[in-house]
Amino acid sequence: MFNALKSGGPLMIPIILCGLCAIFIIVERIVYFFNLKKRDKVFLAQLQTELEKRDFAAAETCCVLSETPCAQVMKTLISNRHLNEVDLKELVQTKMDSVVPQFEHLLSALGTIASISTMLGLLGTVTGNIKAFGVLSNGGTMGDPALLANAIAQALITTVGGLAVSIPSIIFQNYFNNRVNHNIRDMESVVTQTMFKILGKF
Repeated sequence: MFNALKSGGPLMIPIILCGLCAIFIIVERIVYFFNLKKRDKVFLAQLQTELEKRDFAAAETCCVLSETPCAQVMKTLISNRHLNEVDLKELVQTKMDSVVPQFEHLLSALGTIASISTMLGLLGTVTGNIKAFGVLSNGGTMGDPALLANAIAQALITTVGGLAVSIPSIIFQNYFNNRVNHNIRDMESVVTQTMFKILGKF
């Protein structure tokens, strides 16, 4: 395995680094969304209990202790419940917009890694082919078979390496983007229902 990576040449170093960064981001986001789902489930159950008792102080405490994006929006809603409906909706919407980047954390970096690794693989293919043609031009009809094999190996291995990093990165980026959209829709739904309840319309 090491010899194969070594045959890919210097470009395998940034490709491997991109792969390590992608793995870190993917694992971090999986853990984040998994924990977020559990924390929000507990938080919303506690919050609804306190709101049914009209204990807004305890409800705010639940929001502070949870610290999820949804909890941050709920705290803004509950803390400013005395505002008129139009102002309250505008304030809550502004807060929701401000917490969305917490869902999207590192996802743009994952997309960049997918693009860069593809380009690095392509660059390795081009440089490997240039090297192969150089061997052929310097050695007559076939050139040095060992040098030619090394040049072709470099082209193929960097291509495979770039794609091996890029394809999972794209798949997980799309998966996480779907999770982000799902969480935003859920948050908007819960916040709207809670707002109606606080305003006495639900």
